[in-house]
Amino acid sequence: MSMMTPEIRPSAIARVNPVAKLAVALLISCALMLSIDWVSAATALLLEAVLLAWCGLNARQFWLRTAPVWIAAPFGILTTVLYGQDSGAVLWGAGLVTITEGSVALGLAIGLRVLAIGIPGIVLLATTDPTDLADGLAQVVRLPARFVLGALAGLRLVGMFIDDWHSLALARRARGVGDGGGLRGRARRFAGLAFALLVLSVRRGSKLATAMEARGFGSDEPRSWARESVFGRRDVVVVALGLAIAAAAIAAAVLAGTWRFVLA
Repeated sequence: MSMMTPEIRPSAIARVNPVAKLAVALLISCALMLSIDWVSAATALLLEAVLLAWCGLNARQFWLRTAPVWIAAPFGILTTVLYGQDSGAVLWGAGLVTITEGSVALGLAIGLRVLAIGIPGIVLLATTDPTDLADGLAQVVRLPARFVLGALAGLRLVGMFIDDWHSLALARRARGVGDGGGLRGRARRFAGLAFALLVLSVRRGSKLATAMEARGFGSDEPRSWARESVFGRRDVVVVALGLAIAAAAIAAAVLAGTWRFVLA
């Protein structure tokens, strides 16, 4: 099963080498992890939003795929505001929980960072075919072929988990297993399905490993590739854009006086 589903329209970013997209995500993530301030995260998020028009996702696909990030960001802000490091004037307090100017600024910085790091990663992943990524990692980055092919095979099985879960649920219901109501019944049903899925996954993984070994995928001999992965001029431009976003985020924070190196 491909990460880049058929309903995603062809886009400029979809034709970029996956290694370049991975490099962009790493550059932006590393730059934003060097400091915890809201200016650098807001700058990176604003620049990323400008480039989303070329991602190939329509509005519905974008919101559905990035929904976990939009849900996680407010929770990160809330927990940091309530329990983060206190500094500055106290805005509100009740027992062990206090809200200060410093905790609010820190919460805002955390929330913006979750969005600035998570959204481009999800969007780039949605426009990447696993086979293209494996070709790029093996031919461009020169990672070991055994590791790359094993990861690719395992990644392609992830898409089968939902179908397996649904089939197991139907089979257990047909046999009258785990139909108890209430919270305890639902918890027991979930635990039974999870264990059954684990057993099924182990069996399928063992069969896949045996089949790949029989076909020579475990050999240490140099292997050829059906499709050539080329890191061209367009990929260099994409990496340069990622580097520019990272540099702009750091520069904006330094100029605004909010830059605070995490290891300092």
